[in-house]
Amino acid sequence: MPETPRRPADRTRRPQSKAKPPAPARATKRTPANPQEGAAADGERLQKVLAASGIASRRAAEDIIRSGRVKVNGKIVREMGVKVNPARDNILVDNKQLAQPRRRYIILHKPSGYITTMSDERGRWTVTDLVDTLERVVPVGRLDRDTEGLLLLTNDGEVAHRVMHPRFGIQKEYHALVTPLPTADATRALGVGIELRDEDGKMERTAPAQVSLLPYKHGEQWIKIVISEGRKRQVRRMLEAVGCEVRRLVRVRLGPLVLTGIPKGSWRELTPGERRELFVALKLTNQEMPTEEME
Repeated sequence: MPETPRRPADRTRRPQSKAKPPAPARATKRTPANPQEGAAADGERLQKVLAASGIASRRAAEDIIRSGRVKVNGKIVREMGVKVNPARDNILVDNKQLAQPRRRYIILHKPSGYITTMSDERGRWTVTDLVDTLERVVPVGRLDRDTEGLLLLTNDGEVAHRVMHPRFGIQKEYHALVTPLPTADATRALGVGIELRDEDGKMERTAPAQVSLLPYKHGEQWIKIVISEGRKRQVRRMLEAVGCEVRRLVRVRLGPLVLTGIPKGSWRELTPGERRELFVALKLTNQEMPTEEME
């Protein structure tokens, strides 16, 4: 596997006590007579605004709305599709002002031994032990505990949704050290799709994967595998299904984002250029891009 250059990332944080971010300041806004007053004609859907604020995924935001926990301009909203203007409308969730945090897009070089979750009741190290931000950022998708490599964290719910949804076809590239190497028949099988059992017990075929050998280096032969889905432990299960034992697994690319230059356990913000490339890959329009990206 090609070596990763070792240059300093923006910040590094090792597992220590977790600092709780300060609560966002409560804003005071005019309360119009009805939920739609003050919303621009080209406003955004309420569930999308909630997801973009980082409080929940878009699907979870829809559940929050249906449960009557959201007020817009003093009125409870339960319907989907209500449009709001976050800059002018008064939006409350559980009677608390919806904060408008700075949008963060972070790339982390996840080491082995960390689980991809916000917290763990068993006290195991999590990826959030490595990232220190005032804003609440969540991992986009999952890398299992033993898998290393590129992990995106953000508080932008729309970006997270599009990265994970197979409809947008965001490629994930992995480098794997396996024993034995896949045979020609195994490579062809991976290329057309492998039958895997899902969490409900049903057998489903994976989307075609791209599989190739990497240059032989340091006495080891790694393989490259590229997928456009994100099922639980998918790459490991695919390789195990064709008789390959996975000794190491590293994700080196997510769409246009690459891992090069980030030491293991370190993280940094995406550069403006990387953000633009990501938004283009996700087919985000100018209206859906963060304001700082359009300036």
